[in-house]
Amino acid sequence: MTVLISEFMDEGAVAALAAQFATDYDPDLVDDRAALLARVAGATALIVRNRTQVDGAVLDAAPLLRVVGRLGVGLDNIDVAACAARGVAVIPATGANALAVAEYVIGTAMALLRQAYTRSGETAAGAWPRGALSNGREIGGKTLGLIGFGGIGQLCANLARGLGMQVVAHDPLLPADSPLWAQTGVGRRSLEALLAESDVVSLHVPLTPATRNLIDAAALARMRAGAILVNTSRGGIVDETALAAALRCGRVGGAAIDVFEQEPLGAGSALADAPNAILTPHIAGVTSESNLRVSGLIAERVAALLRTAPQ
Repeated sequence: MTVLISEFMDEGAVAALAAQFATDYDPDLVDDRAALLARVAGATALIVRNRTQVDGAVLDAAPLLRVVGRLGVGLDNIDVAACAARGVAVIPATGANALAVAEYVIGTAMALLRQAYTRSGETAAGAWPRGALSNGREIGGKTLGLIGFGGIGQLCANLARGLGMQVVAHDPLLPADSPLWAQTGVGRRSLEALLAESDVVSLHVPLTPATRNLIDAAALARMRAGAILVNTSRGGIVDETALAAALRCGRVGGAAIDVFEQEPLGAGSALADAPNAILTPHIAGVTSESNLRVSGLIAERVAALLRTAPQ
């Protein structure tokens, strides 16, 4: 059995796999499609992050493939239906990077509310912009609105309540009578009510036809004036042009965007020079600690499946 790893994975987890199976680790393979198609031919397991496209062509080139391990949770880059049709298991690292994402949400929200942490140069140069930076806002007492209330949303709620925030959520997949609402103390809201009520809106939904451009110009207009938007879920859920316009006119007070319609972000993006924006390269769930958890979990689960798979 051979494990092919096409993107970065913690070396300890790679070593754990190599001790049990033939292991081909090449984190640059994601950028060489022809080589990927050639080398996946003998693979029993394929481990990827979010850039390797596990589509029909890859599956057709991999007749021995039994499992795809995803170093993360989103499955946009994996044709799950095609995998199922071929009897290929798909294993995401569910929960392993949740804390990293939740900390990103709260940390960037705090920075954007305060609006003081990107102007160190002025202070160092003696400009002393005390007056301009004295109108920042505290996170305590604000309302966090979570669109999607799965595991990451629930962690965000826990962190936010520890800071004195009120928390509301919108999740049409979670019934009104679910005990989770009472257990967490989080208020259930319609999308419209959540947008109008929240000082910070954070997205935690997959990209589907129903969620594409969920946050468009109309949704942004319904948000509380000066509210903060955080997107760590998927590009395409937020209309980036509409968001840039809302930031420029001050309708939205700030935005932290970690995922984009096009990744890497294309030259000339509407968000490139938008004010009060924190733009990061799809790293909300990637920290030293989360990488260890994600890599270890996938190595363990892929190995377990291969050990029990019929020869």
